[in-house]
Amino acid sequence: MTSLDERSAQTVPERGVRIGHREIFTDTASPVVNPYDGVLVGRVANASAGAAAEAVELAYRTLDQQIPAHIRAAILDRIAELILERKPVLANLICAEVAKPIGSARAEVDRAADTFRLAAAVARTHTGRGVAMDATAAGVGKIGFTRQMPIGVVTAIAPFNFPLNLVAHKLAPAFAVGCPVVLKPAPQAPLTSFVLADICADAGMPEGYLSVVPGDPGEISAVIVEDPRVAAISFTGSAAVGWHIAGAGSRKKVLLELGNASPAIIESDADLEQAADKLVPNAFGFAGQTCVSVQRIYVNDAVAGDLRALLTERMSRLGVGDPADEQVLCGPVIDDKARHRITTAIGQAESAGAVVRAGGGVRPDGILEPTLLTDVGPACDLIREEIFGPVLSLVRVGSFDEAIALSNDSKYGLQAGVFTSDMSKALAATERLKFGSVLINETPAFRADNMPYGGIRESGNTKEGPESTARELTTERLCVLNL
Repeated sequence: MTSLDERSAQTVPERGVRIGHREIFTDTASPVVNPYDGVLVGRVANASAGAAAEAVELAYRTLDQQIPAHIRAAILDRIAELILERKPVLANLICAEVAKPIGSARAEVDRAADTFRLAAAVARTHTGRGVAMDATAAGVGKIGFTRQMPIGVVTAIAPFNFPLNLVAHKLAPAFAVGCPVVLKPAPQAPLTSFVLADICADAGMPEGYLSVVPGDPGEISAVIVEDPRVAAISFTGSAAVGWHIAGAGSRKKVLLELGNASPAIIESDADLEQAADKLVPNAFGFAGQTCVSVQRIYVNDAVAGDLRALLTERMSRLGVGDPADEQVLCGPVIDDKARHRITTAIGQAESAGAVVRAGGGVRPDGILEPTLLTDVGPACDLIREEIFGPVLSLVRVGSFDEAIALSNDSKYGLQAGVFTSDMSKALAATERLKFGSVLINETPAFRADNMPYGGIRESGNTKEGPESTARELTTERLCVLNL
């Protein structure tokens, strides 16, 4: 095996700061390293505040160069085609940058293509409405209608865990309604954003609609967040950072998609085999590094032992290891800092009386084993905080009401799942669970890219999905004609 220094000397992608279709290189660059084996994946330049300001200025000027909706739609459709044509390159890059298992990386590429297709439909249909002016005497003799106008320049700040599709969810609907985007990609996974930017240019996206400015937040945040030419900020990531940005970006539209401590309720009448089949891959896939990964299960005491046995059996067959292996579903967490945070939380839970029933250790290759705990107290971080790792807490409850109450006892409110064969309980759950989405006989990790996805409380303040985002990124203009 070559040393890190030797690997660093090998040819790797070098990307700059992309201002429209122009790429510039700065005095400093940051390495992008595979979290699994430490191999250097590439290097990306660090944007200066001046370069970020140049990107914002270009985007702001682009607002005066609107192109017709049918052309925007055609470009979005072409982007989707090119994404699928370059699927092997994109999937392998996602796998290398963030150690996402290769099968999951391919699925993300497919989803990103869907997201652009859905946005193309938005471009063709997102329009205004007629206003019945003669509904009052003052409006007689007038015709009223509304037009949906682009809100302006959008800053997009993306997370590492979906470096292609979550960028697509910010870029595609913005372009559909005519908003240029200045993108700050995740520092762990900037290369995927550059490949997507190449695709957008190849598909015909005009100069100025997308710039990519990687770099130190301390250097560029004041520009991309606080610049008065930025009209909207779209952020996906941690709650602490998201709400800080919301405060710094006052008087702007701030769209936040934040964290969760996702609960799943398992009733005694549930199909336990189905529940286990869904819960295990959705708790431990990609090492639990999605904001809706299953984190806490509230299971009726009558079937708790049976469910635990089913979960541990399926965990024993879970593919764990090198994310480039086709059989692997769970690889490493993103870095050593994350692994330390998660193992510390497990240790604290054990000290408070929790019992590790499976996993709990760190393998020789550095991968944190998928971990199942029982007897986890309600005050533990494994219950209260977003763990963002391959850890699942199984909590016994005596009733449906108790499960609902414990699920709601959280500062988060993104998605929750319920497994039951009782329709009355299912409907009651949709009424009583205080979350942005409630899924019946499905895990809280489920997401289709056209659905309105988003939470309440600390989980965010908006709904994402091309149609939902397009509404957020447009303003309604009333037009009145006096006849």
